[in-house]
Amino acid sequence: MSARLGVIALVLLLLAGVWLVAAPFVLGYQPWGAEFTAATVNDLWVGGVLVGVSFLGLVSYAADLLRELTRRERGHTG
Repeated sequence: MSARLGVIALVLLLLAGVWLVAAPFVLGYQPWGAEFTAATVNDLWVGGVLVGVSFLGLVSYAADLLRELTRRERGHTG
């Protein structure tokens, strides 16, 4: 149960990061063609970090799950 909650939290963080990266352009507080505002730079950095950390967490979880499945399979056949 706790692993499922962890995966859900990582997916929500990933989606929040994607939203932060897209928000300046979707909401229109970053004018097209203009120099990035401080709010846009902040959103891009924080969103990028959230996306990166949550993606690495999900990949790590998937790799650990694959290792566990491989270990169980070897235990049944060997």
